[in-house]
Amino acid sequence: MKKIILVAALLIAGANVFGQTVAEMKKVLDTTSDPIGYVKYRLKKKYKIDTVAVMSSTSFLGLADSLAYKGKTGKVYGPWKGANYLIKVLAKVPNTYYHVSHILLDTTLFKKNFADSMSTSIINKIQAGTSSFSDMAATYSADRGSSSNGGDLGWFVRGAMLQQLDAAIAAHKKGDIFKVWTPAGLHIVTVKDNPKKDVGFALLLRVIL
Repeated sequence: MKKIILVAALLIAGANVFGQTVAEMKKVLDTTSDPIGYVKYRLKKKYKIDTVAVMSSTSFLGLADSLAYKGKTGKVYGPWKGANYLIKVLAKVPNTYYHVSHILLDTTLFKKNFADSMSTSIINKIQAGTSSFSDMAATYSADRGSSSNGGDLGWFVRGAMLQQLDAAIAAHKKGDIFKVWTPAGLHIVTVKDNPKKDVGFALLLRVIL
């Protein structure tokens, strides 16, 4: 008798009011041409439509932007432990991405004239081949998050950086090395790759179970 009660409880927990398990709901959501109508009128579940902006294609802040970039359009994901919902990727829109490395000279520590002179010396060493950009970043950059990786900032979307950096990067081409002043300090920047188009935004349907 106890076994029968336990099985019944598990079946109830795994099904909604229409007798559909989460797996069955996912199967329908994966294939239906009207996922919102299915959730709203058939399942009668609460849902949200999230517009997610992807800032970087090489590092992600959380589940939403990771799914927005890596998830397949039309595919349903979830649920996750501690997050009782499903997510369907409805659509994706491209944006422009840049790939650069930088060395940040902290102008709260160095006077501007000294920082400018130091940046010129660093650039001259890199261009002369007596030192690498990576080594200079490890030695001088105040951005400890990227300095251990040779100053590499990875691929990031247009508009994600400080305005001065964003404008300067857009105006240069692969292989260029240049200086940019921002409120954070003086940046020595090199463009590592040509700009590319990649996923910039996604519409995600979040179904609350």
